[in-house]
Amino acid sequence: MNKIAVVGAGISGLSIASYLEKHQLDYHIYERRKKDDLTGHGFLLPKEGIEYLSQIVDPSLLYKQGNFLKKYIRYSHQGKILAEKELHDVFVISRSSLIDILARNIPAEKITYEETVIPCTLQKGKLKKHDGTYLDSDLAIVSDGSKSRIRRETFQDEVMRTVQEYEIVNIIKCKEIAACLEDNFMKYHHEDGGLTFGILKLSEDTALWYAQFDHEKYKISEASTVENLKSYMFEIFNDWDPMVSSIVKGSNYENVHLWRVYELEKLNPFFNDNIVFIGDAAHPLIPFTSQGVTSALKDSFTLTQCLITEKNRVNAFRKYEAERKPEIEIHIRNGRTLLNEFLKPLHQQTENILPISYK
Repeated sequence: MNKIAVVGAGISGLSIASYLEKHQLDYHIYERRKKDDLTGHGFLLPKEGIEYLSQIVDPSLLYKQGNFLKKYIRYSHQGKILAEKELHDVFVISRSSLIDILARNIPAEKITYEETVIPCTLQKGKLKKHDGTYLDSDLAIVSDGSKSRIRRETFQDEVMRTVQEYEIVNIIKCKEIAACLEDNFMKYHHEDGGLTFGILKLSEDTALWYAQFDHEKYKISEASTVENLKSYMFEIFNDWDPMVSSIVKGSNYENVHLWRVYELEKLNPFFNDNIVFIGDAAHPLIPFTSQGVTSALKDSFTLTQCLITEKNRVNAFRKYEAERKPEIEIHIRNGRTLLNEFLKPLHQQTENILPISYK
């Protein structure tokens, strides 16, 4: 196997690199951000995701950094319990912890930070660094996120549209609040629809929270500064259940993140020439699926197996796409169904619907 360039050192990039390292395939990672830039907050991992992750990281180390959730509890925004559902092997972990665990697999000399990789407009299938020199590789695995510049240059007729839901995500450190969560996934819903607040316990003193909102109904300023996001949260959730309002008011907003959600109108091919896409770069999934990380892990495992077993690169890419695309299309359909439910008034929503997509 010739040398492989991996573009992006997020979850997808570090996962594929971990599999390549495990199978002793030659690769190098290029990441545009600084090494200590750990923006983003956390993920849900269903059982399948844990199984794939456990192939490339020590499970005991993983379990020390996150938390298994016991129950999903659905509330009205005033705190009335609407439904409960037992959860089995659903794990929550912060993004920074998962990045740190995966990065331990990668020798320092095999990753370059603060290196932007862009498509070459003169030579088809070539990628180059910011200084204009070409990547030293025979094929490239691109994992540079849902708004992948390389994908957009490769498939110039793609249509990417804004989803009618944005998210504000943050973390709160508070032992008292974490203790109240009792390892439950708690989600509060406004009666008018299009507005929810979710809480997940990460550790004994830390909880991840997120607000999902219909941005056409609950409009937010285009200038997503820390102060603007903090003011928005205080205004929208001021009269919600005390658990919600206390978290909103007690959080530090220094690292708050506004996630403007996008999706492809139609999936592109997962490869072109010697470039293959994985994770969000191949198939952005809206957050209702809770399948982003698991799908990235499965992409990484499947692509590595195809590269090992198929002598011909094109055949490997075709086999990878044939195996992964049908499942991704299921998650996309499920995500759109969950989005439509979210936008409805609460009394019209399907009872006890779990905010996780299963194939």
